[in-house]
Amino acid sequence: MAMSSGGTAEGEPMMDINTTPLIDVMLVLLIMFIITIPVQTHAVKLDLPQNQPNTPPPPILPVKNRVTVDSAGKIYWNGSPIDLTVLRQYLDQTQQMNPIPELHLEPDPQARYEVVDEVLAVTKRANVTKMGFVGNERYAGYE
Repeated sequence: MAMSSGGTAEGEPMMDINTTPLIDVMLVLLIMFIITIPVQTHAVKLDLPQNQPNTPPPPILPVKNRVTVDSAGKIYWNGSPIDLTVLRQYLDQTQQMNPIPELHLEPDPQARYEVVDEVLAVTKRANVTKMGFVGNERYAGYE
């Protein structure tokens, strides 16, 4: 132990603790933690749609449009493959037309019911009133 030389008796321990080495070690550890901890970024990753300059206008016919669902669960609008969000956009555009075109829904007999149900739900949310089912005679053997 360190002994003080000023004013105390020989052999008595020093009452003050030297904190300089402790502070030096703490500062070095603090700097190491600051360098090694990665910077936290608060970013939200979004998949934005890409703008395609030469896209044709949507294939909406003025008299009737056909939505088909094949056995693999793919949805087609007048023969072009689409997804549910594009289907909703097309249906919204048809409801703005005058006169409103008919919508013919033709699901494949082997199509999954969940996909057909989702298509029906989208048409209901789009307030489609002129809609008919095509090809019901194909379901005569299914019960």
